[in-house]
Amino acid sequence: MRKAGRVVAETLELLKEKVKPGVKTQELDREAEAFIRSRGGVPAFKGYRGYPASICVSIDDEVVHGIPGERVIRPGQAVSLDVGVLKNGYYADGAFSLAVGPVPESVARLLQIAEESLYSAIDFFRVGNRLGDVSSAVERKAEENNFSVVRDLVGHGIGRAMHEEPAVPNFGRPGTGMEIRPGLVVAIEPMVNLGSWPVETKKDGWTIVTKDGAVSAHFEHTVAATEEGPLVLTSM
Repeated sequence: MRKAGRVVAETLELLKEKVKPGVKTQELDREAEAFIRSRGGVPAFKGYRGYPASICVSIDDEVVHGIPGERVIRPGQAVSLDVGVLKNGYYADGAFSLAVGPVPESVARLLQIAEESLYSAIDFFRVGNRLGDVSSAVERKAEENNFSVVRDLVGHGIGRAMHEEPAVPNFGRPGTGMEIRPGLVVAIEPMVNLGSWPVETKKDGWTIVTKDGAVSAHFEHTVAATEEGPLVLTSM
């Protein structure tokens, strides 16, 4: 999983350099797929439950699962990129969001807090804690800053399958849920909205958007629980 996670991290770094005004989202998809395969991996999303692309590119009010296509990235947008890789029989999954050029202060703050909520949650992913400690860390960070967390979508276990038990919500009560034990690996993925938390699915059957049209941010790491503390498998 370290090897799969390394390819995820490298792909995300590549995409950060490629996200610019005027670029079509399908170009990002092609670049990502070629790079993943050059590193001995397989794009985990492509064909998964019929998903047609190698990565997800979600813009502004799109929370997750945006399908790359002819859409052109423009200045002032918030863009989220989600990458999954299968390598040597194991999966890893990661995501980040970024601003393309100047954005309103509220959106910049959203991106900052959403990322901070991920690392706050990771810090609670420790042997002996419970998953509720992880989930509540996301919720607390977001709501203290007047943002909301999506409740209809969750993080997940990951390993020999892309999605495994347990579910890892972005809200919850400390001290509840599964006890974290050595060897547990999960994808922690805060989805934080500028407005309210309800979401809906677009007609393409994949793209999930905020119901109120407010901007959303998505950050994700695949993390392993070890006796020495949380080990992030999708970081450089």
